[in-house]
Amino acid sequence: MSSDTTAMGPGAAMAQVMGHAKSAAEDFTKMFSEMKMPPLPDMEALLTAQRRNMEAMSAANKIALEGAQAVAKRHMEIMQQTMGEMTETLRSLASTEGAQAKAAKQAELLKRAYERTVSNTKELSDLIARSNGEAIGTLNKRFTEAMDEVKQLMTHASAAKEG
Repeated sequence: MSSDTTAMGPGAAMAQVMGHAKSAAEDFTKMFSEMKMPPLPDMEALLTAQRRNMEAMSAANKIALEGAQAVAKRHMEIMQQTMGEMTETLRSLASTEGAQAKAAKQAELLKRAYERTVSNTKELSDLIARSNGEAIGTLNKRFTEAMDEVKQLMTHASAAKEG
């Protein structure tokens, strides 16, 4: 304590300290009451919006899973088809044709195999792109709805606070 409070005596010094504490508390209360708190949205509406967000995520995951299953199924079909074609190719090459005929046949078979591979790869790529597009579309739609809901919730909360 300063020398001023020592000269006053213990009771006066305590009164002065209490006066300062009361003044500081009043200043703090005044400052806090002048602060504007943001309006709080309707919690039920906020929880409902969150539930819809989770439903959209679940739907997007389901679409992605179904897409992955379709790709895997088609890939297996392509593999089975390819194995069957390879068996036929080996049989046809085992024939007793001359070397020149075999070379021409091999070139033709290689060309067809390449074309099928490109076609199958494009088909699988399209399946993946379509599945991903649907999943992202679901999420984008929900995101847009969620932003509209947040805007509406804040507008209602602000109006309720003012009203």
